[in-house]
Amino acid sequence: MGLHTADGARKYLTAGERDAFLREAELADRQVRTLCMTLAFTGCRLSEALALTADRVDLAAGVLVFESLKKRRPGVFRTVPVPPALLDALDMVHGVRELQARRGKGRGVRLWPWSRMTGWRAVHATMAAARLDGPHASPKGLRHGFGVAAVSAGIPLNLVQKWLGHAQLTTTAIYANAVGAEEKDIARRMWE
Repeated sequence: MGLHTADGARKYLTAGERDAFLREAELADRQVRTLCMTLAFTGCRLSEALALTADRVDLAAGVLVFESLKKRRPGVFRTVPVPPALLDALDMVHGVRELQARRGKGRGVRLWPWSRMTGWRAVHATMAAARLDGPHASPKGLRHGFGVAAVSAGIPLNLVQKWLGHAQLTTTAIYANAVGAEEKDIARRMWE
């Protein structure tokens, strides 16, 4: 796994591309908008976002709790801190507070009761509207972009590993190989 395809194309969104994607998401259907925001602000896998239930939105702690769904036993969870704007959007669009106040506390109530293909199409349509095309214009590109942005912002690799749900730190270390503007930003901090 790397940050480029075999022919050298980038597989992650830059900060500017992620911003363009989020601007287009603001114009999309409310549920599409919250899915796009969740992917961009957490780096979670599309399947993990689609499995997110109301009881795993911790409004008080400011985190989302994801079950890691890649090649692991069930019941492996991780928390990812998120911006208040995402929590507010999830509450407003999906009624998280109301669901959590009910008897079952929102257990098992998925925020997006969609198939993986429906979620992928929603993200792809938003990418197209933002004029993003190529291997980076995908849910996986958002995940990789989150990793690159986190490392570029100086977040320790062990925290990035936790947030992305990687079993091995070596998997997370690919984001330290950021290129282009991200690499220049890292180098500039070294020179200062």
